[in-house]
Parts: sequence; structure tokens; C-alpha cells
Amino acid sequence: MTYAIADLRGVVAPFTTPFRDDDSIDFEAIGAQVNWLIDNGVHGLAAGGSTGEGHALTREEHRDVLAATVDAVAGRVPVVAGIISNSTAETAMRGKQVADLNPVALQITPPHYLFRPDDDAMVNHFAQIHAECGIPILIYNVVPWCYLSPDLLLRIMDEVPGVAGVKQSAGDMKLFADLMRRANPHNLIFSAVDALLYPSYQLGARGSIAAILSTAPGPSVKLWNAVQSADWDTALDLHQRLMPVWDAVGVDNMPSLVKFAQQLQGVPAGLARRPTSPATEAQREQVKQALAGLDLIS
Repeated sequence: MTYAIADLRGVVAPFTTPFRDDDSIDFEAIGAQVNWLIDNGVHGLAAGGSTGEGHALTREEHRDVLAATVDAVAGRVPVVAGIISNSTAETAMRGKQVADLNPVALQITPPHYLFRPDDDAMVNHFAQIHAECGIPILIYNVVPWCYLSPDLLLRIMDEVPGVAGVKQSAGDMKLFADLMRRANPHNLIFSAVDALLYPSYQLGARGSIAAILSTAPGPSVKLWNAVQSADWDTALDLHQRLMPVWDAVGVDNMPSLVKFAQQLQGVPAGLARRPTSPATEAQREQVKQALAGLDLIS
């Protein structure tokens, strides 16, 4: 089945890239994780984002991971291609090299090195990428020193029709609420405020693309469904039990912790690529307790 950006909504899990001890990619493990996430009801998948350690992938690996993902998905859900790159040219090249795989969108971070482009340069950055790739773009608004204000996000979406929406990260619900209130109905706003997906959905988010979805996909899907059906008691209960999961994994070595959580649930997630730190014993114990609170492990 072929999907379009209009089909993207709900729980879009940004799954992990499985690395071996020698830092090579275990491509065979991608299919197992894809099947696990889809079996748990996710509505879409995102590859190559921050949870997927896209910053650590070469251009060739990025293409190969997306190809393996699309092959494993086999048309069951839409796929988003994450791109984390500092230059307009490199980002456009990575987008063009996966165009034949038909991702519904490119999830693109603003430049994440030290120097921040001014607003005009930022608009031109996304305009040029879309002109070269021809694929809808979701701005992944996550970089703290290059965080885009609601004013700038709205300007980009208005001036660059190829920018379909925003994946709004960071924990500031005021910024998320401002964006939701001011966005046009056709702007697709996804939440990556992992601990606050419940209020994000209540504010009208199109869905979520967040690490917690790949850590505990089943309860995350149930939370989305509960809000859509106005089952507030169930939604609040799931929200409260999911918050400790984010407390456990939402730290500097997050990929290692998400992968550990997946392994506890029987998924061959592999390791994080160096130099990301492995999970400590204390971190592992916190992850175990959080998953037990959701009845995901005994």
C-alpha cells in the first residue's frame, strides 16, 4: 500500500537502530522490531531520528536503514525518514537518496551545530531541501540552541508549502499550546513531549513521534485510543503509569535505555553506537520498575 502525508496520524514510533558490539548495523534485527511495533498497534514508523541514532549514521547507512525498514513494513503503515544533518546540501542529498522508497515525510532537524542561521536563512534552508527532494517535511524542533519559535515555525509552514508540519519536542507545554492554537488546520503538529502526550492529544495534536512510543508501544497506543474515545479515566491512568517510563529513559544515553527496555520485552534491539554510554545498573533497575508498572514485564 502507498501512503501520503495525509495518512500520517496517531502513534508514530521512532524505532531504534540495532548495532552490534563492533558498531555495525544488525539489519536482520530491524524486521523483528518493526513487527513488534506494528503488532502493538502503532500507526506509523519513523527511522533515522534521534531515538534511531540518525546522527551516528553515514549517508550510505541512512539509505540502507530506510530500505530495510520499508522492506520490513511491507506497506502496513506509513514510514517517516528522519534526517539529522548540519548542511542544506547534505540534508537534501539524504532526502533525495531515499525518495524512491516513498517515505510519507522527511523529519528534519534544524542545523544542530553551534551557529544558528537567522530566520530568513532558516526559511530558505527548508525551502531548498523541499525544492530538491519533493517530499513533505516535518520540522523536528528539538535542538535547544536552535529552537524555532512558534512565530518562525508558522512562517516556514506558510511560506514553504512543502513543510507539512512540526514534530514539537522539549518539555515546554506553553510553546506546544501556542503552536497548536495558532497553527492552520492543515498544519500537522505532532508531539514529542514524551511525558505529556495526554495533554498534547487533548490540545489537538495530530499524533506523536516520541521515544516513549518505541519503549512502551502497547500502552502508548491505548493512551491515544482512550483520548480519541474520551475515555478520560483510562487515559489518566495510562498517563500516570507512562510518566515513570520517560523518567527512566529520558536522559543523555536514551538510546541505550530504550533498547534495554525493548530487550526486556523480547525485542533484539542490539546496542547503542559509540560513544553513547551503556545503561548503568541503576538505570536498568529504574527501567525494569517502570515497565513492571505497566505490566509489560513481571
